[in-house]
Amino acid sequence: MTTVFPQADPANHQPHVLHATDRIWPETNCYVDLWIEVLSAAGLPPEAMLGFTLSQDFEGDQFTFFKVPLEDLESLYDIRVTELAIFDRPENHVLEQISRGRLCLLEMDSFYLPDTRGLTYGTEHGKTTVAINRLDVAGRSMDYFHNGGFFSLSGEDFSGIFQHHLTEKDPPFLPYTEFAKFPARKVEASHMRAEAERLLGRHFARRPDHNPVRAFANVFPAQAAVLAEREFAYFHKYAFNTLRQLGANFELLAAHLIWLDRAEQATHALKIAETAKSAQFVLARALARKKFEPLATALDPAIDAWDAVMAGLGAELAHTREAA
Repeated sequence: MTTVFPQADPANHQPHVLHATDRIWPETNCYVDLWIEVLSAAGLPPEAMLGFTLSQDFEGDQFTFFKVPLEDLESLYDIRVTELAIFDRPENHVLEQISRGRLCLLEMDSFYLPDTRGLTYGTEHGKTTVAINRLDVAGRSMDYFHNGGFFSLSGEDFSGIFQHHLTEKDPPFLPYTEFAKFPARKVEASHMRAEAERLLGRHFARRPDHNPVRAFANVFPAQAAVLAEREFAYFHKYAFNTLRQLGANFELLAAHLIWLDRAEQATHALKIAETAKSAQFVLARALARKKFEPLATALDPAIDAWDAVMAGLGAELAHTREAA
């Protein structure tokens, strides 16, 4: 076996609908976006895994960088993910696992990923996760899932991504690597739905004790005032780790709730996503004008929506338990 998903082709890949350009947040973060595309390539519904978004919290300087728990992937899809030890050239390990039908997810440097052209490609080093579907070491090329798409790279980018420029005096290239084992047969749709309902209750129980949007709103103007003293390029890093993580998280929650036929609560989740997007524009204007008062109320609709979605889900889950 030379590829994990033989039908996948970067030249005509169609991103999953969760990455459609008309969404509020077409991309979320590298890890979740990658799994959305991988599950889609495997013929599985990624919407089923998104209950974990309920547990997102405000961590003081950022919102939780939300990632699908590996145990959820196993219980929903029977996909088993664990760490892969790297003690040889990473390419050799990837080739071995591809030959066994397993997909390797590696933390790599986005400086060498051509799909990040205009962002970090060739200009800025940064950690990101890719999943390699096809690897040709002799031909120096590979096909890989990254963010919301499926791409290929070759030549000098291949040498760069695998750090071929390192000498014997440099520390070895030992990227953190996971590998996914897929089941021989796909699980039944009824199993995925039942597990998604069970996990919804589990993640609801793990939700923050207090409204995290309100906690962020309380420090938002002060953080923006400090941000104004930095170079404007830092705005993008701050916005990515705060407003984008918040908004994208709850847009995915909305997709999950719609998939579970809970459209009413999905409406509240979408309000959080929309408010986070508009707050990003308000923040940009505030930085340009050095006037931060509008930020004090910019997140009010999202604060109310968080309370509403949690109250609504709490009532629905309680009713479900009573009916059982």
